[in-house]
Amino acid sequence: MPASTTSAPTSYFALDKVSIGAVDPVVETSTWLDRPSDPGTGSLAAWAFERPEELQAWGKGRGKSFLIPAVDIVGFEFLLNQLNRQFNSEDVYRTDFASIEHNLHSGWVIDNDPFATNQFLHPYQGSVYHGFARSAGLNYWEALGYDFGGSALWEIAGETVPPSLNDQLTTTFAGSFLGEALFRMASRVLEVGGERPGFFRRLGAALISPSTSFNRLAYGERFDGVFKSDDPAIYTRVGVGASRHEQIRQVGVQGNVPENEFVGEFAIDYGLPGKPTYDYKRPFDYFHFEATAVSSIHSLPEDVAIQGLLCGSKYEVGHSYRGVWGLYGGFDYISPEVFAVSSTSISLGTTGQWWFSDELALQGTATGGVGWTAAGTVADAAVDRDYHYGISPQALVALRVIFGKVAVLDMTGRDFYVGSLATRGNENSETILRGKIALTVRVYGRHAIGVQYVASSRDARYSDLPDTTQSIGAVSVFYTYISDTKFGAVEW
Repeated sequence: MPASTTSAPTSYFALDKVSIGAVDPVVETSTWLDRPSDPGTGSLAAWAFERPEELQAWGKGRGKSFLIPAVDIVGFEFLLNQLNRQFNSEDVYRTDFASIEHNLHSGWVIDNDPFATNQFLHPYQGSVYHGFARSAGLNYWEALGYDFGGSALWEIAGETVPPSLNDQLTTTFAGSFLGEALFRMASRVLEVGGERPGFFRRLGAALISPSTSFNRLAYGERFDGVFKSDDPAIYTRVGVGASRHEQIRQVGVQGNVPENEFVGEFAIDYGLPGKPTYDYKRPFDYFHFEATAVSSIHSLPEDVAIQGLLCGSKYEVGHSYRGVWGLYGGFDYISPEVFAVSSTSISLGTTGQWWFSDELALQGTATGGVGWTAAGTVADAAVDRDYHYGISPQALVALRVIFGKVAVLDMTGRDFYVGSLATRGNENSETILRGKIALTVRVYGRHAIGVQYVASSRDARYSDLPDTTQSIGAVSVFYTYISDTKFGAVEW
């Protein structure tokens, strides 16, 4: 952002028609945002460039509360329990004081719920808790405590079955990683919209992080302050297209896999290294988020992947390389039709950019760590649970070659090794690989077309099950809208 921010306070208030009387050039942030609002939409230029310090009111004074997110979470879980009672014939949600007391005294177990319930819906539920806490002004680590408490409350009081250890882990940690990414994206949408974001920006933020928008609506102007992003380097892309499966081996219980499908993708890189004025002081000041959905009912979503820097620092090598390194938190959910894998992980790694020339840049991320991982043949079956949990060493390598404003080549590889710690108690292991290569060519402005190939394989060896080798590959053609004609290349 421009450094000059002191010359425009009076003109800013005049542009936005906020009638609050005489305004001193230096205004106490929390006091300014607590004043009565104006229905005007505000000036984007004045907000984004002339008075960025006003956004710091988020998390200060009345803009921060430890009580309200607790009330939000309890109310949300009560309503969720009641909704499940109405539309689910099972007794699992008909909790009472006797079931709560029983769960308080029973041991924690590894449950046998469907894969998508345990590995996607529970992390999403945790992201709702996280959004309640973050939008009430709490920092990431404070919000993580609410994620843990909300998950434990649901396991003990939300269901009659014994509390689930795997749900506690994924709801808390995967929920915090997913929730933080969603909170950052929703906050950025609002931040760019100025003091009073327009209807479509508020709607977009609500779709991204519903719990964040709930607090903004439910408590008047108390939480209208927007989390300050510090203006990171961001690159987003949205694509829609069609895919065709070229390689399928051992479909399993799913039956026939559709040969052709519609596919949609979204990805964002937030806080790309290289911007001189940007620092990495808070969890997820850098993160990568991507999600893919296909038209098959066996694979919705097909994948969700998050890698966020929990703590670390930036570094540089010579004049051409800038990077950030540290401890990453990760959440992966991959369900390519014939099998599924999901992992909540902690890794050491680095993300950086290297300028080869004025028109050629290389961006990349490399991480290695360990996760709590579930993998198996059945992705979404309500019965016949066929997946295992294990401690999983894993690695990620992602490279992006940027050819000026012409094209970009993306290559990503993921590797999961699920060891012998599994629910069946027998010696077993799985090796899962997923690779993606995509070429995107800019056609006009921010419009581009691309071709992509994704391949996934699973090699499973269990003492109580037949050996299984599964693989699937698909080629896709996309129309892609990009946020930056330089494909995210950062200049310094």
